[in-house]
Amino acid sequence: MNIAIIGSGYVGLVTGACLVKLGNKVICVDNDAKKITALKKGILPIYEPGLEELIKDNLKRKRLYFSSSIKEAVKASEIIFIAVGTPDSGSGEADLTGVEKVASEIAVNLKEYRLIVEKSTVPVETGAWLKKTVTTYIKGKVDFDIVSNPEFLREGSAISDFMHPDRIVIGVESKRAKDIMVKLYKPLNAPVVVTNIKSAELIKHASNAFLATKISFINAVSRICDIAGADIGEVSSGMGLDKRIGRSFLEAGLGYGGSCFPKDLDAFISIAGKLGYGFRLLEEVKKVNESQMSFLIAKIKDALWIIKDKNIGVLGLSFKSDTDDIRHSPAIYLIKSLQKEGAFIKAYDPRAMEKAKVVLSDVKFCRNPYAAVSGCDCLLIATGWDEFKKLDFVKIKKLLKRPLIVDGRNIYDPEKMGKLGFSYISIGRKGA
Repeated sequence: MNIAIIGSGYVGLVTGACLVKLGNKVICVDNDAKKITALKKGILPIYEPGLEELIKDNLKRKRLYFSSSIKEAVKASEIIFIAVGTPDSGSGEADLTGVEKVASEIAVNLKEYRLIVEKSTVPVETGAWLKKTVTTYIKGKVDFDIVSNPEFLREGSAISDFMHPDRIVIGVESKRAKDIMVKLYKPLNAPVVVTNIKSAELIKHASNAFLATKISFINAVSRICDIAGADIGEVSSGMGLDKRIGRSFLEAGLGYGGSCFPKDLDAFISIAGKLGYGFRLLEEVKKVNESQMSFLIAKIKDALWIIKDKNIGVLGLSFKSDTDDIRHSPAIYLIKSLQKEGAFIKAYDPRAMEKAKVVLSDVKFCRNPYAAVSGCDCLLIATGWDEFKKLDFVKIKKLLKRPLIVDGRNIYDPEKMGKLGFSYISIGRKGA
């Protein structure tokens, strides 16, 4: 099929590249001319494992194109995905300005039937507004359909998530739209959930809100473990073996971050409020997540006594491993909080340092983990990169002023750290 993706951000690029991999011809559009120029050369604005190679390969095969023209994309494509950003407006609601602008521009360029698919994460009832917007701006009598097709991509494993999905959700109003979407995704051989548009929109927000709830729940339990002297790793393992609960998203740590969970949780709370339901459960989920970072700061204070003028080496800047995304990153929050207490920060991350330099000041960014910990009073693990799990701790101990590790991701074994002579502090586990 001939497909257009409007919005060449994280979701748009991954979706476009993967749809090409399924045998389609795709044109990705963005209003950022510099980004499009770079993408045409195979230079990506984000890091996602395997994505750069996939895009470069399909550029060579002339199956993937980049453009700044929505008109060109509408003319060439049977299916048009809208994948522009829907940031927090500042009040908790999603800002749908970009979605509306794209929809109106698609409308004025419609000459024959097109399937318009909302891929961006949007509040329930957005599909109805999209239909009204297109109807308002369309010139002449042209058929079209609106579809809701939410994405469920995790940064760091997005290509695998797309190619091997748990389910594909399609919200439609017509058999024609359903048939086209089912045909598009048939090569994935995955379960297809067909609903009305409003249900599909809610599935996305409800899914992310539930996963955020699961993370906050296990973090709350970790606080109890910390007080009681239990081990959160053992507790979560015992819980996770129950098939009704499952093991995923039961890892205690600094809480969730990134571009999706914080924004989507706020949006869902706002959506529920507008519909007349006060979603107090999700409000508490948000509070637990925010308090988790303050909890770790308190642990650092207890260990160092005085934070002012201390040197702290921070490993990890992205909100999770295998991405360069620093949006709502716990690591960034921790660094800024420690700086307010008067600490000097040295930091290292395999992928996120260039983006972190934009939002952090007075931080010494280092070439490797060992340079980041050299001469420091404390080593703080803020992101669970695999690289950090393989460090030479004999060397680390020699480089630190004092053998203190504060592990915000629980990636090390307390007993092993104790045997190596470290004072080891983690979350919800007995320290060394």
